[in-house]
Amino acid sequence: MLKKIDVKELRVGMYVHELDSSWINTPFWQKSFMLEDKATLATVWKTGIRHAWIDTGKGQDIPVALDAVLAASPSVEEKIPVTEVSKRAAVSLHEELGRAAQIVNKSREAVFSMFNEARMGKAVDAEEAMPLVEEITASVIRNQDALIGLARLKSKDDYTYMHSVAVCALMVALAKQLRLSPQETRDAGVAGLLHDIGKMAVPVTILSKPGKLTDAEFRSVKAHPEAGYKMLQGGIGVSEAAMDVCLHHHEKMDGTGYPHGLKGEEISLVARMGAVCDVYDAITSDRPYKQGWCPADSLRKMAEWSKNKHFDERVFQAFVKSIGIYPCGTLVRLESGRLGVVVEQQVGKSLLQPKVRVFFSSKSMTYIVPELLDLAGPGVQDKIAAREDAAKWGLTDIQRFWLGEAAELVH
Repeated sequence: MLKKIDVKELRVGMYVHELDSSWINTPFWQKSFMLEDKATLATVWKTGIRHAWIDTGKGQDIPVALDAVLAASPSVEEKIPVTEVSKRAAVSLHEELGRAAQIVNKSREAVFSMFNEARMGKAVDAEEAMPLVEEITASVIRNQDALIGLARLKSKDDYTYMHSVAVCALMVALAKQLRLSPQETRDAGVAGLLHDIGKMAVPVTILSKPGKLTDAEFRSVKAHPEAGYKMLQGGIGVSEAAMDVCLHHHEKMDGTGYPHGLKGEEISLVARMGAVCDVYDAITSDRPYKQGWCPADSLRKMAEWSKNKHFDERVFQAFVKSIGIYPCGTLVRLESGRLGVVVEQQVGKSLLQPKVRVFFSSKSMTYIVPELLDLAGPGVQDKIAAREDAAKWGLTDIQRFWLGEAAELVH
C-alpha cells in the first residue's frame, strides 16, 4: 500500500515510491528506491522536500503508534501519487535554456547509472526512466531548440550516454511533428533513451577507439542491437516500442540494414523514426574517430541517403520540419554579408526564416555587435544566402552566440 508521509518520518528500511517533488529537483535518478542506509536517508532530508510516498508492500511501514496519529491528519492521503509535470506552455529559447541545462546534466547522470547497471547485469526498469523522459518531453514541448541544442554539447567520453538523451529529445520532437498520441510520444521518447543500451555489451576499448575498427571489432559493434534487445527482454515495464527500436534502429528501407535486413513496411514507424534520429545525432556529434558535421550539411547528406532508400521519406521530411532546414547551431551568411548562427526555429513559419544571431561581418572580416534577427519579423529584408563553414572564417566560438551562458552550465 502507498502512503504519503512527512519526510522527517522516513526511516532506513522504508521503500520510497516517489518523493513529492519534480524529478529534476531530487538528488536521485530513480523515482523509487530502498532507503538502505543512513547516508541515503540524510541525503533525502537535506533536499528540503516535505513529503514522500512509501510502499509498505516493499519496505517497512511507519510505526503503529505514529500511523494512528498521522491517520487523523488531513496531510495523509492513501491514493496513487501523480508525478508533478512541468508547465508545458511554449516559452522562448532564452527562458528555457537554464532549465534545459539542468535536465541535460541530470539526464546524463541518470543514463550513466542506468546503462552501467545494465552492463553489470541488473534488469532494466523502464518505469525508473519515466521521470527523466517526462522532464525531457516537457522541455521539448516548451522549446525544443534549447534541450536539443544543449544535448549536442557532448564530449567524446560521454557520447554513448548523451547520445541517448539527444535521441530521446529528437524522438519526442519528431513524434510531435507526426502528431502521434501522448502515449505514442512517451513510448517514442523511452525508445530513444534505451535504443543504444546494447552498447553496454561492447568493450569500452572498442567504443572509444580513435582509429579504424578491425573486422572483428566492427562485428562486435554491429551486435549491439540484439544485445540490447536481450537486455530489454529481461527488463521491467519495457514497451514493445522500446524493444523494437533497440533491435531495428539500424535497419534501412532498401533492406541493406542490420541485424535482420528488414525492408520497407517490415520496419515499424517507431523504428523508422529511431533510424533518422539516431543517424542525425551521430553524424553531428564529435566522436573519437571524427569531428561532427554541421547540422545543415548533415541534413543535406541525409536527404541524399533518403532518396537512396536509407530512410523512410515521409518520416525524414517530418524530421526536417521538426528541426528546420537550418537547424540550431548552423552558421549562415546573410545577403547583407553578415554571419550569424541559427538560434531558434519559428513555429508555424517558413523553415527558411529562423531567428539568427549575427555577430561577424564577412566584408570587414571583423566581429560586430551581436544582434538577434528574426528573419520572419515585419520589415526584415535580410535573408539567408548560404550555409558557412566556421573554420573557413577562423571562427571557433560560435557556440557562445548560440547558447550563451547555458553552454557553460552543461558539464
